[in-house]
Amino acid sequence: MKITTFIGSSRKESNSELLADIVTKEVEHQKIDLKDLSIQPIHDLRHADGGFQLVDDDYDVIIKALLESDTVIFSTPIYWYTMSGIMKNMIDRLSQAIRDERFPQLTEHLQTVEAIVLAVGGDDPKIKGLPLIQQFQYTFDFLNMRFSTYILGEGNRPGDILQDEQALVQADLLNKRLKERQPSA
Repeated sequence: MKITTFIGSSRKESNSELLADIVTKEVEHQKIDLKDLSIQPIHDLRHADGGFQLVDDDYDVIIKALLESDTVIFSTPIYWYTMSGIMKNMIDRLSQAIRDERFPQLTEHLQTVEAIVLAVGGDDPKIKGLPLIQQFQYTFDFLNMRFSTYILGEGNRPGDILQDEQALVQADLLNKRLKERQPSA
C-alpha cells in the first residue's frame, strides 16, 4: 500500500500538518507540502480549440504521486469555511490532469484510490467544516474515488490541534488502521 499525504497549509508545522503526522506516524508514506511547489492556477481551455496547453510548473509531481498511490490523504486548514487556496488550486488543476494525454491511465487509476480528508479550523469546525467535507465528497464522486473517512479538528494558534482530544483519538484510530494495512517488513 502506497500512501501520499498532501499538506495544504501555507504555515510550516501547521495544525493540519500536525494532525496528518499523527495519522501517518510510523506508517510508510510520502508527504507533499503544496506550499513548496509552484502550481499555476487553472487556465480553463476545456472548450477551446486545442484544449488545455502544457503548463511549465510542478503539477506533474502531483500527478505522479496520485498515480503511485493507493491511498491519498488531503490535509488542509479550513480557510473561510473551505479548503486552503493552495489545495483548491491543486484540485482545480485535476480538470486539466484528467484530460492530459501524457497520463491516459490517471482517470482509471483514481477509481482505485482511497481518499481521506483531514481538516483543522478554529471556528466550530466540527459543524462549519461539514460543507468542506461535502465539497471533497462531490470531487471524489466525480472522479469515482472511494472516500473512506475524514477528521475535522479544532485549532487556531500553532499546536492547538494537540488539545482536541476527539480529533486525536480519531487520528490514532486511523493511524492504527493504516499500520494494519502496511505490508510486514
